[in-house]
Amino acid sequence: MWGGRFAGGPSAIMREINASIPFDKALWRQDIAASKAHVDMLGAQGIVSAEDAALIADGLDKVAAEYEANGVPENWDLEDIHMTTESRLAELIGPAAGRLHTARSRNDQVATDFRLWVRDAMDQAELGLKQLQVALVSRAGEHAASIMPGFTHLQTAQPVTLGHHLMAYYEMIGRDRSRFADARVRMNRSPLGAAALAGTGFPIDRFRTAEALGFDGPTDNSLDSVSDRDFALDYLMAAAQCSLHLSRLAEEFIIWASQPFGFVTLPDSLSTGSSIMPQKKNPDAAELVRGHSGRIAGCLTALMITMKGLPLAYSKDMQDDKPPVFEAASLLALSIAAMTGMVAEAKFRTDRMRAAAELGYATATDLADWLVRQANIPFREAHHITGSAVKLAESRGIALDQLSIDDLKAIDQRIDDRVYAALSVEASVAARCSHGGTAPDEVRKRVAQARVALGLEESA
Repeated sequence: MWGGRFAGGPSAIMREINASIPFDKALWRQDIAASKAHVDMLGAQGIVSAEDAALIADGLDKVAAEYEANGVPENWDLEDIHMTTESRLAELIGPAAGRLHTARSRNDQVATDFRLWVRDAMDQAELGLKQLQVALVSRAGEHAASIMPGFTHLQTAQPVTLGHHLMAYYEMIGRDRSRFADARVRMNRSPLGAAALAGTGFPIDRFRTAEALGFDGPTDNSLDSVSDRDFALDYLMAAAQCSLHLSRLAEEFIIWASQPFGFVTLPDSLSTGSSIMPQKKNPDAAELVRGHSGRIAGCLTALMITMKGLPLAYSKDMQDDKPPVFEAASLLALSIAAMTGMVAEAKFRTDRMRAAAELGYATATDLADWLVRQANIPFREAHHITGSAVKLAESRGIALDQLSIDDLKAIDQRIDDRVYAALSVEASVAARCSHGGTAPDEVRKRVAQARVALGLEESA
């Protein structure tokens, strides 16, 4: 490839450090598509003859068929997917293959291929996340009124419903989808035709190739076109944030599946056993999702550090942009699929959840709120009164609603029998009817809205 400039070939070390074909062969579909768009434009502009353009396009189809059937060969002397494809094309159609690289460089070629790959990865992530949302909404609808403890600091706080809890993750995943969608809009410009860094003197039509590849238009600065990897960083940032949400959901299932909680029975298909303890059913899929989040965050960090000090335009460091993106995309796809299956197939132990909601004095806030509403007591004073009631109930090992009215009046004479209507967990969740609250009717309303947003139902 560089024979006119170098008298000798690369050393074995240079050959090994320089070759990217072991990982960038994943770009072969994008490389074929971009090359076909490029040669079509070259033919339309009269830069190459119509006959050569047709011959090259037909040859690229044959190369693609070989890759599809047999995989991409790894010849490290050819360095990368671009030269591997061009070399095979030359073997198939002869010298006309050399015209394919007219008016482009490997710099704009790889930038285009990589953008196409990342765009596909964004689309796949968005589709997978939508399916996770569908699973969350479906289960939330089933459990709009199923009572469970809500936690802060992993301590029982207030009763909520399982449906409300699941819909919290629906909201998180919705933000993840929006991040991928926003990133896709920003990155959807074609660098093809920027050439090495300065553009080209050939009369190319960059708008034609951009349209052929589904871009919104060409990039506007050739230096930026070949050196930009913001699109890859945007993808990794969205993937890292998404993986954190998936990890939180996975952690919930891990805790809930433990015997002290017993809130959920995980599907056999996403669990493993122990080689020595026959009773074990381990939440390995959830634990791996939790672990993958760290690796995905590491991929983001790796590319950020790679790009942090590079002058314009292209530097060989940028060859290392693809492994972290490929790794993160694979891990994210697995994580999304695992959590979608877990949400859809898990068996929720709502009896255990409700029993747990009655522990830990979860309705204490309801007592304080009752004192504010019914006895016109300032909240801070009501908070203190309620704390005294909790202390008394705790000392006797009973629930708040098991304290007698005499016990409660001994704490504050303004408490009367009406208070018991506020101290059940059902009354507690039903009272949280503000927009976005945990009241079953509010959860059902939000589930209905989500089903419309997901295209599962038409708007009423």
